[in-house]
Amino acid sequence: MTHSPVALITGASRGIGRAIAVALAAEGFDIAGTARPRPDGGRHAALGETGALVERGGRRWLALEADVSDLDGHAAVIGRIDAAFGRLDVFVSNAGVAPERRADVLDATPASFDRVLGTNLRGAFFLAQRAARFMLERRAAVPDCRPRLIFVGSVSAEASSTSRAEYCISKAGLGMAARVLADRLARDAIPVFEVRPGIIRTDMTAPVRERYDTAIAGGLVPQGRWGEPEDVARAVAALARGEFDYSTGLVVDVGGGLTIPRL
Repeated sequence: MTHSPVALITGASRGIGRAIAVALAAEGFDIAGTARPRPDGGRHAALGETGALVERGGRRWLALEADVSDLDGHAAVIGRIDAAFGRLDVFVSNAGVAPERRADVLDATPASFDRVLGTNLRGAFFLAQRAARFMLERRAAVPDCRPRLIFVGSVSAEASSTSRAEYCISKAGLGMAARVLADRLARDAIPVFEVRPGIIRTDMTAPVRERYDTAIAGGLVPQGRWGEPEDVARAVAALARGEFDYSTGLVVDVGGGLTIPRL
């Protein structure tokens, strides 16, 4: 059993997930990171790159090729963390997918809806449930364990995008998942938080980068710039450190003022 705190981060191979892994490693956490297996069954190089960054900081790393939407695989994820570390202190639910094709809400398909919600909401919720149960089971054997759950949501939980309805719906549902878990787990002293990124420079936003460049230049974001994965990671790190443990259910916007109502 490791004496260092352990964080599980889903979707850790790139972007926000990678930045969170690096930030929590710098805070002294050993890291378990997931990524979807490659379709060809080959080595997941990007996940290995995240691991190299974690290990460069002197922390232990566990790579987990797992699809969050596959509920049957959740037990193996937690089982491998138990075998490697014997504890879990922070669960960061970050894995998410966007619609493969942006389409008018009136043209949204059941297949796209199921795919997006399968990862962003259904998979995220049930893996968080399993992680919370494991935390409760192991805490008695790990006296210094201070469990926390952190969901990486999106401003799309409240801001409508008519060309990606399924994504907005998934993030709105994720926000409620965080809230009900915060309510239930408060009695067990497990704080639950949600971080809502705004327009963040990642692979997911790359296809619409020009559009967002124009919108940001036109004043959409009050702080006048793209968000970076590290902006989100800093917020997650503060929550993981316990800075806001008496604020369970807290929603932290990381959007440069994007959600401020303005005239």
